[in-house]
Amino acid sequence: MGALGRAERLTLGAIVLITAVAGVMRYAGGVPEAVAFVCAGLSLAGLAWMVSFSTEQLGRRFGPGATGLMQSTLGNLPEFFVVIFALQAHQRTVAETAILGSILVNALLVLGLVIIAGARRARDGVMRFSTQLPNDTATLLLISTFIIVLIGLTTSSKDLASHHTKAISIVGAVVLLVVYGTWLRQYLKGDPVPGEEEEPARVPVALSAVFLLCAGVASAFVSDWFVHALQPTITSAHISQAFAGLVIVAIAGNAVENVTGIVLAHKGRSELAISVVKNSVAQIAAFLYPALVLVSLLTATTLTFALAPVYIGALLGTAVIVWQITGDGEATVFEGAALIATFVVLATVAAFE
Repeated sequence: MGALGRAERLTLGAIVLITAVAGVMRYAGGVPEAVAFVCAGLSLAGLAWMVSFSTEQLGRRFGPGATGLMQSTLGNLPEFFVVIFALQAHQRTVAETAILGSILVNALLVLGLVIIAGARRARDGVMRFSTQLPNDTATLLLISTFIIVLIGLTTSSKDLASHHTKAISIVGAVVLLVVYGTWLRQYLKGDPVPGEEEEPARVPVALSAVFLLCAGVASAFVSDWFVHALQPTITSAHISQAFAGLVIVAIAGNAVENVTGIVLAHKGRSELAISVVKNSVAQIAAFLYPALVLVSLLTATTLTFALAPVYIGALLGTAVIVWQITGDGEATVFEGAALIATFVVLATVAAFE
C-alpha cells in the first residue's frame, strides 16, 4: 500500500465504507429505498474508479492503446452486472435503456466533455488525435445500428421476419462478436501511437490485480443492491424507467469513462483520453450488447436488438454525429458542446417516455 498516495488511500477507504453501508442498507429493514439507492450508486461509482485505477496501473506497462482497451473493458463490469440483474428482475426497459444509455453517455456526454477539456488545454483550441480508432468505432457502431434498424423495420411492418426477432438477434449477436474480435486483433497489433510518454506504473502488478479482483466481485453484489432499490426509487420519485436507464444507471455504470477520460484530456493526454472513451463506445455496441443478448437466454427476461423507434433514431443519429466530429482527428470546444447538447435533448425525451 506504500505505493499509493494519501488521496488514493483515503479514496479506497471511502469506497470500502460506502460499500459496507450500502450492504447494510440492502439487508436491514426500515431503510428508505431512495437512500439505499443513492448509497448503492455511490458505491458503484467508487468501485468503477477502483477498476479504472487498477487497470491504468496494469495498462501503463503496455502503452495508450492497450491501457484504454483495458480500462474500457473492465470499466464496463458494473454495467454488465446491472443489466443482468435488471433482466433477472423483469425490468427489461431499464436493461435496454441502460445499454443504450451507456453508448449515448459515452459517445455524446463524456466525449463532449473530453473534447472540451482537451481543446481548452490545446494552445490553438483544437484537440488532436489519431483517426484510426474514431473511424473504427464509427464502423462498429454503424454495424450494430444496422442490425437494430433492420429489426425495427421488420417489427414496424409486421412482416414474417418480425416473428423471429429473437433468432435474428442471436445471429446478429454472434456475428457482431466475430467482427469485434477481428477488429480487436487488428487494433492490438497496430503500431503504438507516438507523441505521448506513458508514466511508469507505481503499483505492483500483484496489488493491482488484487484491487481489480476485489472491485469486480464487489461490483456484482452492489449491482444487485442497486437494481433492488431502483424500482421503488423510480416510483417514489416519479421518474420514468427510460430516464432511469438512459441517464441515471448509464452514468453510474460508466463512471470510469466519465472521470478518467476527462482527467486525461485535461492533462493534455489526448490519445489516451480518446482511447478510453472510444474503446468503451465500441465495446458496448459491438461486444457488451451482443454478449448480453446471448447471456440473457439464461435469465428471466430475454434481451434482443428490438428497440423503440425513438431510440433507434437516436442511436443512428449518434453514430453519424460522432463520425462527423471525430473522423478527421480534430475537435474544438464548439463540437464538444454540440455533443453534450445532443445528449441533453435525448435525456429530455427519455424523461417524458
